[in-house]
Amino acid sequence: MSIIYMLLAISVVVAVIFFVAFIFSVKKGQYDDTYTPSVRMLFEDELVKTKTASTDKTNTNNSNRKLK
Repeated sequence: MSIIYMLLAISVVVAVIFFVAFIFSVKKGQYDDTYTPSVRMLFEDELVKTKTASTDKTNTNNSNRKLK
């Protein structure tokens, strides 16, 4: 019966060690997403073109109103 208590104690200690290691790695940025920013860079041009196109349309509409 004493071996069960010893195994339980050892497993709890190992679990705590793994949990502390996980918290430490999260705080150090080990799990930060490094893939998404590189992909987002490829698709930003489409978003910027859409925004500038809509901005250009509003600017031309405003300039047309000023001319009249």
